[in-house]
Parts: sequence; C-alpha cells; structure tokens
Amino acid sequence: MNKGKLGGILTGIFVIFCLIIVFTCSVKVPAGYVGIVYNYQTGISGETLNPGFHVIGPMKEVVLYSVGIEQSYLTSNKDGDSPNDDSFEVPTSDGKGLMVDLTFTYRYDADKIAEIFSRFKGQDGKTVRDIFIKPNIISWVKEVTAQYPVTEILGEQRANLNVAVSNYVKQKFEPYGIIVENASLINIDADAETRAQVQKRVNAIQELELAQTEKKTAQVKAEQEKEVALTKAQQEKEAATIKAEQAKIEAEAEAEVIKAKAEAEAAANKMIAESLTPELIEMTKYQQWNGKLPTITSGDGLIVDAKDFVK
Repeated sequence: MNKGKLGGILTGIFVIFCLIIVFTCSVKVPAGYVGIVYNYQTGISGETLNPGFHVIGPMKEVVLYSVGIEQSYLTSNKDGDSPNDDSFEVPTSDGKGLMVDLTFTYRYDADKIAEIFSRFKGQDGKTVRDIFIKPNIISWVKEVTAQYPVTEILGEQRANLNVAVSNYVKQKFEPYGIIVENASLINIDADAETRAQVQKRVNAIQELELAQTEKKTAQVKAEQEKEVALTKAQQEKEAATIKAEQAKIEAEAEAEVIKAKAEAEAAANKMIAESLTPELIEMTKYQQWNGKLPTITSGDGLIVDAKDFVK
C-alpha cells in the first residue's frame, strides 16, 4: 500500500471520527425551552442555551426547562400528559367529597433555571412537573376547596373558586421558580344526594330572583303610575291657576268698566248740578206742572183739595 492511499484512509477515518464527535456532542434546544449546561467534572457551569443547535463538550449535559406556557392535565380521561385516571377528590367546608379534574398552565422562570436545576437535583422540566408540580398542586387545591361549601362549588361560586385556586397555587409555586399562569377545576362530580341538594338550592335562588324581579317590576309600575298621577294633578293645577287668573283679569276689567261708568255718571251729575239755577228750577217746575193742584190727606183721614185754598 502506497503512502498516498494510506493517507487518504487515515483522513477519512479522522473525518468520520470528527463527525461522530460533533453528532454526539450536539444538542437541540426546542423553541420555548432553555437548556442548563451541567459539567460532570465541575458541576453547573451557569451557562444557559437558547433555542437552536449547540455543540457542547463530551463531559457536559444539557437539561431542558420550558419557559413557554405548557398545558398540563390531571383528569380521568387520557388528556395531554394525563395518560391514566389522574382525577382526585377534594374536600368541602361541609364535609362533602367531590371528584374533580384539573387543568393548569405553567412555565419555569427563565431567570431561575440554574436554581431550579440545583433544587431538583438535575431533574428536567417534565420530571419536575410529574414528581413535584402535580402532587403539590393537588394538595394546595384541596386547601382552597376546603373553604367552600359544596353548594357554592357546584353553584354560583364556581368561577370565584377557580380564581381563588389560581391565585393560591401561583403564590405557593413562585418561590420554586415555577410560574402557574392559570388553574381550573373541570368536570366536578358529586353523588346523587349532593346534586339534589344543589339543585334545590338553585331552584330556591331562581324563585327568589323571580320574586325580586316581579317586586321590582311592580315598584317601577307603581312609580310610573305615581308619576302619571302627579303629572296630571300638576296639569290640572296649572289649568285651574290659568282659569283663576283669567277670571281675575275679567273681574278686574269689569270693575274698571263699572268704575269708569260710575265716574262718567258722577261727572255728568256734577255738571248738571252745577248748571242748575233757581230760575231754571222754577221754570222746569212750571214746564212739568199739569195745571192741577195736589190733593192733601189730613191726619184724621180727611182728603182736602188744594184748589180750595187757592180760592
């Protein structure tokens, strides 16, 4: 074998060896994840890898944690990461037990990845979810439901309960670098007796709301009728006031007419009185006398003719 051929073989072997090293030392970080680099000789390097392909040393390992929102399930059906019946029983403040399914969204705090890696001894994100997040979220959900009676959990407080659960578990997981965005109880199941009690309460609430609605409607109608009556009374009052004002104006006008007429008559009488003289009076007497003397009746009933005195 000549030297050229041997050199080509050695070069090929070297290239293959390099490719194997690159392949075995490369790692892909999926979108929504970060990788924490662990060195088997020195421990955590503090180096984190963003999404993409990376080449690391042969003595290093990359552990992945999701910093994007992940959906997780604890349900009786085979939903997502819940391959078995993972539903669980929660207590209520009145001693009832309810079987529930739970769904929640979470992510790891990108600023605390190294701390999470150390706390959970190098376990990756999915393992931490299964051995830490799920068992603890079940326990903390039970602490919340224990404060509510069964009638509220199955009734009008359902939405408020989910808000309380989300806030509580978010607070509990935060110190561990785990951010729970939302948690919701779904498919809450109760026995027949409990469902009957809840339905009875729902019916009573509906009847009460109906009675309150009818009462409010009657009050509104009464207020409307009252308003109409007041408006009518006000209109009648205003009409009576206008009529009285008109009568007053007419009376004052009539009084003014009478006054003016009286004043005119008085003025005429005054003028007549001032124009009368003794001579005019005597002349008027003679003009109006018919030539006959008056007949006089005495105190004893004797009738005397005045002409007898004239003779």
